[in-house]
Amino acid sequence: MKLPNAQEAVIAEDKLRLYLLNTTHRRGGSKAKLLVSLGYSPVDWRRFGADLRDQHLDVDISRQISTEYGERFEVVAPLRGPNGRAVTFRSIWQIDTGSDYPRLITIYPE
Repeated sequence: MKLPNAQEAVIAEDKLRLYLLNTTHRRGGSKAKLLVSLGYSPVDWRRFGADLRDQHLDVDISRQISTEYGERFEVVAPLRGPNGRAVTFRSIWQIDTGSDYPRLITIYPE
């Protein structure tokens, strides 16, 4: 099963630029260093968002969990960066209660 309404998925600029691509972020710094090693940068955060859409939202979900906030979905797939190197990541998406659209929660390497 694919992520429901994947074509409408919300990937917030702040999530990408200030968290996932911020090498000095307290919690996201190690993820950011790995993503930067794939060729991503905070300046070109749109590329990262586009690659995440293209490479993760077209594969089957690996897990679905009901939470108090909504339905959470996990996708495990390679992410090939601008430099051609690929690493398998788990991306976490949530459709909040009362919403129809998934939003990116986080990603982390497998």
